[in-house]
Amino acid sequence: MPETPPGDPRADPAPVRSGAVVLPGPAGREPEFWSFLTGSTADAPEVRLWRVNVGFYNLFLALGLIAGVVSLHTGDVDTGRSLIVYVCVFMIAAGTVLFVSDRRLWRGSLGQAVPPDIALAAHALLD
Repeated sequence: MPETPPGDPRADPAPVRSGAVVLPGPAGREPEFWSFLTGSTADAPEVRLWRVNVGFYNLFLALGLIAGVVSLHTGDVDTGRSLIVYVCVFMIAAGTVLFVSDRRLWRGSLGQAVPPDIALAAHALLD
């Protein structure tokens, strides 16, 4: 299998997921941000606790993608691809569950599922 060149679309979800770590923090204090994702501007203590949890959840997923990209570019292609594909499938499944559990959260569901979907499609097309 050929090595994935730098800038390959298969590495795209890591910056997206890393950005999602930052958003629940500073941007998450803005009512417009929550209104965009959830349709509500409520910021109850439970929501703040959830926001911190989601931030770390996204951080751990981003670290998995970053580890996959690093492995891919340092010669461990099988490990790198396995990590990237696993994390992408995980994100797609979580986005699907989010949509199924509450259809009002469709924007967040798309934001969670579409970037890794694009990465997997690019991976399939480029292999």
